[in-house]
Amino acid sequence: MEKFEKLTGIAAPMPLVNIDTDMIIPKVFLKSIQRTGFGVNLFDEMRYNRDGSEIEDFVLNKPQYRNAEILVAGDNFGCGSSREHAPWAIKDFGIRCVISTSFADIFFNNCFKNGILPIVLPQEVVDVLMKDAEKGANARMEIDLEAQTITTSDGEVFSFDVDPFKKHCLMEGLDDIGLTLEKKASVDAFEARAAAERPWV
Repeated sequence: MEKFEKLTGIAAPMPLVNIDTDMIIPKVFLKSIQRTGFGVNLFDEMRYNRDGSEIEDFVLNKPQYRNAEILVAGDNFGCGSSREHAPWAIKDFGIRCVISTSFADIFFNNCFKNGILPIVLPQEVVDVLMKDAEKGANARMEIDLEAQTITTSDGEVFSFDVDPFKKHCLMEGLDDIGLTLEKKASVDAFEARAAAERPWV
């Protein structure tokens, strides 16, 4: 998993509330357990017409937001079913941080396991960040995970909280498999000892 330390990028404003996981990645695309290839269908029903053409006024189809790496969203982001494909699609598109006033618990935890930083902030702060994101491609935000700060394009700084263990995993690029591999020496030592003590097993 890619390490997350500091991110400076374009933030896309998406003030809709209750964006559920079926809106993020519709169930018709859940045909693979690979983590890649879902970005093209992120927000599919909001991004495309039935004939496959782009809906021009959808935020991620606008030229200034096509390379957005940060998403500033409305309340209760990621609600609905627990599909892990939702953070896969977000990450595959190129978004590495989602900011909202609240997230659904399962989606929130899945983000950390897939290299995405979900940040919870009060409504008044999200409103400021939303307005900053509305400035377009020239308004770049900075997310500093180590310092736990967000800096707007105007230099305004906001602090955010993050669980220390989840922060460690993101900064070190550790998913569940990576965490297990950190114990590889201990596991190997146990296996060697067990083989010597119980060779008949």
